[in-house]
Amino acid sequence: MDALAATAPDHRRLGRELDLFDTDPLMGAGLPYWLPAGAVVRHELEEYVRETERAAGYRHVYSPVLGKRELYEISGHWSHYSEDMFPPMELGAEEVVLRPSLCPHHALIYRSRSHSYRELPLRMAELGGMYRSELSGVLGGLTRVRAIQLNDAHVFCTLEQVAEEARSALELIRRAYADLGIRAARYRLSLPGEGGKYVPDPELWRRATALLREVLEGFAYDEEEGEAAFYGPKIDVQITDPAGRESTLSTVQIDFHQPERFDLHYIGADGAKHRPVMVHRSVIGSVERAVAHLVEAHRGAFPVWLAPVQLAVFPVSDAQVQQAEAVVRRARARGLRTELAGPGDGSLGARIRAARLVPYQAVIGEREADGDLVAVRLRDGRRTGAVPVEELLGRIAGRAADRASELWGPA
Repeated sequence: MDALAATAPDHRRLGRELDLFDTDPLMGAGLPYWLPAGAVVRHELEEYVRETERAAGYRHVYSPVLGKRELYEISGHWSHYSEDMFPPMELGAEEVVLRPSLCPHHALIYRSRSHSYRELPLRMAELGGMYRSELSGVLGGLTRVRAIQLNDAHVFCTLEQVAEEARSALELIRRAYADLGIRAARYRLSLPGEGGKYVPDPELWRRATALLREVLEGFAYDEEEGEAAFYGPKIDVQITDPAGRESTLSTVQIDFHQPERFDLHYIGADGAKHRPVMVHRSVIGSVERAVAHLVEAHRGAFPVWLAPVQLAVFPVSDAQVQQAEAVVRRARARGLRTELAGPGDGSLGARIRAARLVPYQAVIGEREADGDLVAVRLRDGRRTGAVPVEELLGRIAGRAADRASELWGPA
């Protein structure tokens, strides 16, 4: 291990120190569970994604994590991807499989209703589970897992709409990265390589690749062979961790293959059936990998809207505990994630150090208790002096609602 990798923040260590997630041998490798603090981060991230997608015209669905083997034979996953899938489970005369991807399920949802060209583009999104049979040697923390919660979406559109929909998806990714404090290391156009991994349809690849190159006009990007999905090329948005290791977080793909395999169609203006194109896109990729990256990027000091605890309240002595409890109740009534650390938890200095990653720390001494005030310390070391309780709570609630990256503090 080089010196940078040895000293860089590691989400596996930080995640356990901060009680975000853990694993257990009885659950198995690559199957982490989320502790309450980690569940907060995950929930807030998922809500951000849902709100962002709704504002962009996506409609959300839920679909089962199991499917019949036949479903994945139709989609092409069984012949091109089965080595990464869990073995089928026999249910009577049927075989069911833990899904390796959400797209076949979304294709069935689209196919379940008739569609007119007037409905297109139809944008379908889901935060759903999928499963990959990863070997134990490649598993690590939240970045490589066997049970994945994927921020996935599929846009069903006309050929004339596909480039604009893919371009809009890429712009959605760029905005989300800005909001989350994520920096894209590079954009990659992932192309097929040699071998039987890929659908053998040269025209399919030519058309989809040409469209993605059009989408990437104005972007600096690299082309790499052997990184495409089995059914088509894709744009991969690459990130790097603090040690310089690269991985894919977000993707945009154009797919002519599955609409053909599932015989999808819409009724055009001419009254005839036409084949839609599928745009696959994921804004933050898997929730697990996104949280891992955010833990390392922020070194555990999350923006106030993502922080597991947003406000810690410290009564100086037992005489201020009752007032501190009232402040906690008022803060929670405002929707703030608030914890009380009383004198029984150690000296005031020790309590403050234990809460060093909490964005806001409110100290209540005798003077503050008498005046319904709190002495505010910010995570970055700044202090505001005595502030009315309602002013502090309003400020924190406002920063959280705005998903602001900076803490409010003295000028």
